[in-house]
Amino acid sequence: MDDELKYWLEMLRSPDINDRLVAVKTLQHLGDEETIDALIIALKDENIAVQKIAISALWEIANPVAIPALIECLSAADSDIRTEATSALNELITQDDLLLLIDKLQSNDVNVQLNILVLLRKIHDIESLPYILPFLKSETPALREAAVTTLRYINQLEKCPQALNLIFDREVIIRRAAALTLGHLQDTEAIAILSQVLTNDRDWQVRRNAAQSLAIHKNYQAISALEIALGDEHWQVRKSAIQALQKIPDIQVMPRLIQALTDEYPDVRKEAAIALGYLAHPDVIHPLQQALDDPDREVSIQAQRAIQKIQ
Repeated sequence: MDDELKYWLEMLRSPDINDRLVAVKTLQHLGDEETIDALIIALKDENIAVQKIAISALWEIANPVAIPALIECLSAADSDIRTEATSALNELITQDDLLLLIDKLQSNDVNVQLNILVLLRKIHDIESLPYILPFLKSETPALREAAVTTLRYINQLEKCPQALNLIFDREVIIRRAAALTLGHLQDTEAIAILSQVLTNDRDWQVRRNAAQSLAIHKNYQAISALEIALGDEHWQVRKSAIQALQKIPDIQVMPRLIQALTDEYPDVRKEAAIALGYLAHPDVIHPLQQALDDPDREVSIQAQRAIQKIQ
């Protein structure tokens, strides 16, 4: 270590916070890999500002040697420190760090567990699945929500029976997350569950997410539930249901789609016009011609395109 670095390292040990701030800012400015050890020491400073600067500096240097020290920051009492460390780690971690993350997931610290579950989304490795599954039954709602969300990012995951029931969880935030996750599972049982939730859940965001997942599945078993959802009280649910029906055009829903051309929300009317174009039935031409005079420009454009597609 050269004399300049030794000087700033000594400054990091100063009882004066101003000295330590000057030292860590200087180390950040240097941006040299030789400063990594000193910056790791600064991560344990009692002052939050010093810690944040050290995290930012290590993030900028982007040397994986700092990963274990940054992981230790995930248990910090200050939420900003945890957030900053997680952001840095999300840029730094690679497949090579999977075992380290899994090991830290065994911690009893909820904050560490939550952030590790988030970080596993970047790695996508199905080898992490056995370590994620126990959190689906956690007594801590935030852990259940994080775990079921992480499943969406796992490669080669086709079925996960443990995740299905979370769509009926008592916590609405977990039901919302589960409704989206079920769209990424190649499981026919998920179709029936999503259809049930689409028509029965009391939270409109859960219903919307269920419709979005059914759009991914493109399964005709969901037609009846999607048709019911066209009458949902919330326009975003109606919109998402129509978008799902665009993927599985069926003459059965033609009357309801024509009715949707007069919905009070232009986004719904626009999607209805697009869906009618996919039906390609001559009976929808007249309603679409009426939609050409819609006060919303985008609706009239989509109505014109649908007519051209049919003709």
